[in-house]
Amino acid sequence: MLKIIISPAKKMNEQDILPPENLPVFLEKTEFLLEQMREMSLSGLRDMWKCNDKIAMENYERIASMNLRERLTPAILAYEGIQYKYMAPAVFDESAYAYLQDHLYILSGFYGALRPFDGVTPYRLEMQARFHQEKLDSLYDFWGGAIAGKVLEDCSLLVNLASREYSRAVLKYLPGNLPCVTCVFGELICGKVKEKGTYAKMARGEMVRFMAEQKAEDAAGLKAFDRLGYHFAEMYSDEQNLVFLKE
Repeated sequence: MLKIIISPAKKMNEQDILPPENLPVFLEKTEFLLEQMREMSLSGLRDMWKCNDKIAMENYERIASMNLRERLTPAILAYEGIQYKYMAPAVFDESAYAYLQDHLYILSGFYGALRPFDGVTPYRLEMQARFHQEKLDSLYDFWGGAIAGKVLEDCSLLVNLASREYSRAVLKYLPGNLPCVTCVFGELICGKVKEKGTYAKMARGEMVRFMAEQKAEDAAGLKAFDRLGYHFAEMYSDEQNLVFLKE
């Protein structure tokens, strides 16, 4: 089966448009991370989160009362970043939701791997965060191959729409015989393909929507993507990278 990986977003909300269907598969690991954060000082958390004092205090107070099992929002509706704005999952029809539930994983430093209708609560913890503790430092080491193991179950083709920060948690453990394509959304500058962060996030969201609407099941189906002024550029693509250039 084709599987898609995407990144989470820092900004989150709590909605009750649709109820969650399941709890995240790695909830025990998430509970451990929550306990570690609760043991840290406000200044230590602020440094780890790399944020200002106001955001640090908001999240410091949030983790003190965080409940990982009640009043949860489906992951696909909980994130509010640019990618999710352009994906616009709140207006998907049932068939699009069903497609994403079967094919999509949202990668998370806090939850590991999320299916679209796994219930989550707002949090702040990026994959590249460092705890600097004896029993917990790097989240890449903490998660190890667990995220990849879950994502790659029954996977015949991996479509990578995640940032390097998050895709690293899966691609490092990718079996050599498993096909993987990374979608690159860029512009041609001085003869080289250059990605621009905001535009790439917009296009990733649109690509998820496109795949859900088209019920894509192979790499060939992605090449028809033509949204936001992007078109497939065969001469710059190869077996591992599908390049889309903006006109």
